[in-house]
Amino acid sequence: MKSPIFRSFFLGGFECSTHRLRNGKRLDLVHATRHGEFALQDYRLLQAHGIRTVREGLRWHLIEPRPGRFDFSTAQPIIRAARETGMQVIWDLWHYGWPDDLDIFSAEFVRRFRDFARAAAELLSRDFATVWICPINEISFFSWAGGEGSVFNPFATGRGAEMKRQLVRATIEAIAAMREVHPGLRFCQIEPIINVIGNEARPEERAEADAQNQSQFETWDMLHGRAAPELGGGGDLIDLIGVNYYIHNQWVHHGGPDSLLVPSDPRYRHVRDMLQEVYARYRKPIFIAETGIEDETRPAWLRYICNEVYAAMAAGVPIEGVCLYPVLNHPGWDDERHCRNGLFDYADEEGGREAFEPLALELSHQQKFATDLRNGRESFSDRFTDTSELDWAAHLMERLTDESRHATLEGTVDSG
Repeated sequence: MKSPIFRSFFLGGFECSTHRLRNGKRLDLVHATRHGEFALQDYRLLQAHGIRTVREGLRWHLIEPRPGRFDFSTAQPIIRAARETGMQVIWDLWHYGWPDDLDIFSAEFVRRFRDFARAAAELLSRDFATVWICPINEISFFSWAGGEGSVFNPFATGRGAEMKRQLVRATIEAIAAMREVHPGLRFCQIEPIINVIGNEARPEERAEADAQNQSQFETWDMLHGRAAPELGGGGDLIDLIGVNYYIHNQWVHHGGPDSLLVPSDPRYRHVRDMLQEVYARYRKPIFIAETGIEDETRPAWLRYICNEVYAAMAAGVPIEGVCLYPVLNHPGWDDERHCRNGLFDYADEEGGREAFEPLALELSHQQKFATDLRNGRESFSDRFTDTSELDWAAHLMERLTDESRHATLEGTVDSG
């Protein structure tokens, strides 16, 4: 059996988004969760729960306060904590945010991101023998949210394809620069997987639904060099594929208020089949880079996802791990509500965090089964998963998201 890529099959992801909201506020979830302050305690807490690999983010807007001047002091507490505890880290260089003086569509953006990536590679290569990097998180989703749907900064419309090419170009140039520093750097390319089906009431739009469904592969295809080869992509730019999957990743194209596909819906696609499709297309190892849900259904969601992952593994898909994302509860992006979607809650003044015990118990069970499965002491048999509470949670998540975005729009109008 090949040696695993990660030090633990289950990973913890620290929410690290830094984009600006429509009202002008810049998010900084590393600060809001106090993870930057308590990184050492957080790592020890995760390791006590069997998690020895994490996802982190370097906050570009803080690291490059002036063009060409890099100050990594905000990242140092996390780097020191990883070094002291032996925690393995996947570093996101870009999780939706960038310095305010940059136009994301400009050539200057690509050049500055390349230089930032090189500086980060120089720093991390001094501290760690093996470095895993995700250059830009979720290019496909951000290209829609920021370039087409006017949901994320820069709130553009009609520029999604342009945005996608721009971020792919930035990724390719950044990887080339980082490899000049350290040829042994490893890169994972993380994208959401989705399932979009046609609306039966609008058969004429079936082709649109199919095209939207296929769009999930465009970024990987560009990076691989299969699409837009003029950008310079190639198979060596992807060492590992990360897939992000949440309960709202399946829907009916132009389905109206009932567009969300819930797990009990017969049209809902098995996640195992989606994982098999990604592997058949790229033949690269895969990990679940983000998955999670809010409130009391957290254990049920982990149980459901793990069953799908084990089924994919039994079908021959090399799954390297599952990342609980986020691993810490955090304030809502738009409304600052207490999002109870992590394994651990807000920190107290000493950095202590209370675990959500039902999820901790489910994680412990899944850790044991995954270890036995990978070591040949267990064999997979498909287990029935009651999806009724997941259906309820899917509709709750949809409502909370809609309410949050509506509140942000109202606040923008009021402040104008």
